[in-house]
Amino acid sequence: PKFRAKQIHEWIYDKGVHDFDAMSNLPKKFRDDLKARGATVGGTIAKLRVEQVSQRDGTIKRAYEFRDGSVVESVLMPYEDGRRTACISSQAGCGMGCTFCATGQMGLTRHLTAAEIFEQAARFSRELSARGERLSNVVFMGMGEPLANYKNVMAAARRINDELGVGARHITISTVGLARGIGKLAEDPLQVTLAVSLHQATDAARSAIMPVNDRYDLETLLGAVRDYQAATRRRVTFEWAAIAGENDDVDAARTLGALLKKHGIRDAHVNVIPLNPTKGYGGKRAKNGAVDRFCKTLEAEFGVSATPRVRRGIDIDAGCGQL
Repeated sequence: PKFRAKQIHEWIYDKGVHDFDAMSNLPKKFRDDLKARGATVGGTIAKLRVEQVSQRDGTIKRAYEFRDGSVVESVLMPYEDGRRTACISSQAGCGMGCTFCATGQMGLTRHLTAAEIFEQAARFSRELSARGERLSNVVFMGMGEPLANYKNVMAAARRINDELGVGARHITISTVGLARGIGKLAEDPLQVTLAVSLHQATDAARSAIMPVNDRYDLETLLGAVRDYQAATRRRVTFEWAAIAGENDDVDAARTLGALLKKHGIRDAHVNVIPLNPTKGYGGKRAKNGAVDRFCKTLEAEFGVSATPRVRRGIDIDAGCGQL
């Protein structure tokens, strides 16, 4: 019957389940009949199209193609301390239009389903387990704006937590600043980590590189972050792509520190990463010395912890903003 076919379709394509026995809303006799007839559920949701491995640091980048032809990329980053972090995508393309981001330059194709999101992490997890390692962290920092696809992202995050054993605090949801989504995240029982892509500390400068700032200005965004912290008592991470001559000097650090102080953001950490190159943006990466001074200013003058982030997978365009 058509409704049974629809149920099976939902299990395979929405939930990523490929075992008839696990399709709990199908009658047992129907499941047994399918197996007796030799019916099988084909392979996986996504086809691996390309895999690249960084010769510098072992970072792995994969391009997956879904049945409709949509392509997304995901990344596995191995660290010397044993951590294995998967960076996964939540959309094919992105509609946020950040000028310095390769995905933002593409535009949005569509949301990914929860199963399509989950499978990116699950494949890395299975392969790590086969060689005696484990997936320790998952960051939603690949292609797309996670909070624009909230329902599917959180469904995938719950499966990553439940089925892959990645602790909720080791799952990071990143956003360009969708204030309403941050409010929903504050009420969600899954206690993931929130990261906000900030990159500039004045509205004029931020709007110039992040059009979303015209919808949710800094006052609105940081108000949502303050409310999130009041509700959850959790630290928030701010991401800062350091662009030479734009946002990488001591004055920029002071502007950021004053902004966080003004809006009552007390428990925050700033990740500062030199801009990674993309074809559609002419800005240059900040030098390491400037990044160090930026971080030290935030810590010494405002008590805000800040860390220069190590750039990984740059030789295969697997770094932040390059997918």
